[in-house]
Amino acid sequence: MSQSPSGNVCTHPEHHVHDAEAFVREVEALCGERGLRLTAVRSQVLRLIAAAGQPIKAYDLLDRMTDARGPVAPPTVYRALDFLLQHGFIHRLSSINAFIACHHPRVTLHSAPFLICDRCLHAVELEDEETASRLADQARALGFEAQGQTLEVHGLCAGCARAGSP
Repeated sequence: MSQSPSGNVCTHPEHHVHDAEAFVREVEALCGERGLRLTAVRSQVLRLIAAAGQPIKAYDLLDRMTDARGPVAPPTVYRALDFLLQHGFIHRLSSINAFIACHHPRVTLHSAPFLICDRCLHAVELEDEETASRLADQARALGFEAQGQTLEVHGLCAGCARAGSP
């Protein structure tokens, strides 16, 4: 096991990528292996998400995106986000309408519980296959056909909790 920069313990370090540039290189390699086209715009969106180090909203990405002709149009960024989501390179945190790099780019279609700080918006992707499996088992037992799952737990991170009230 190895320690991540965010302090959580990696139970599968061979699947885990924390450094932003290493993450982008890993996704570029995966795209090559899988025959996927990582366009310049997709790569730029991925790089911005990875470098953010915390969840980032689509409009914040738009503000940072430019190409040779100037600002990039919203549909272009949303198409890039759709591609990155579809192939499991990023996660969408629905409760805060933001995106975060997936620390398991080689593991397709996995479920990751997230701890999200309501004060600083720091998010930690946990490795908890047992919880994901239990939820999937319970859904199947009820005849529910799950299309995916994202568990988002809100509260205060250790730093914000130590800092006390705003």
